Amino acid sequence: AESRKYPLRAATKESPTYCEPTALACSRKPPAPASPHAELGFVASWARPPAKLVKLITKAIVEWGMIKPGDRLCVGLSGGKDSLALLHCLRELQRRCHPDRMWTFAAATVDPGTTAFNPRPLIPYMKALGVPYHFLESGIFEMADGHMQGDSICAFCSRMKRGALYSCCRQNGYNKLVLGQHLDDQAESFIMSAMHNGRLRVMKAS
Repeated sequence: AESRKYPLRAATKESPTYCEPTALACSRKPPAPASPHAELGFVASWARPPAKLVKLITKAIVEWGMIKPGDRLCVGLSGGKDSLALLHCLRELQRRCHPDRMWTFAAATVDPGTTAFNPRPLIPYMKALGVPYHFLESGIFEMADGHMQGDSICAFCSRMKRGALYSCCRQNGYNKLVLGQHLDDQAESFIMSAMHNGRLRVMKAS
């Protein structure tokens, strides 16, 4: 009986799936040429996001009119799963977009200047993907000692990183900043704003 997992291994000469070992060896494809990004230590490629995730993002974009033809988007990229998933989903949506309604996107990362967080591996990764990329060295932690006014380092860092991203968008002509947050992040931001500031605020549109 043929093995479903390895049909060639169990096939006999009378079986339709049988082939001579020499023919099998000759039919193998030659090894692929070395990647032009092999010197980077990895081969980067675009991922195909889950259809459910792409469907939900598409629904939100259409319902709220988030992306218009000719838009120049800038994705805030931290290297976490949220922002990377968003980047690959945007690429999938762009691939499906009609040429008459095309838009473009780039990415930007803010390096806060701390040994606890090193986003530099994103530089060769984005180069391998071919995405226009801005690596912003902000020195946020150096500014924290003299500029923090009672708030936490996390709140200060978040505010300064958004300011750096706004500046990057203005300087490079991007008309929309795109950030990825999962539902837990949104709930946490809502509670922090309500409890610590006594008011509900959202990021300003620019």
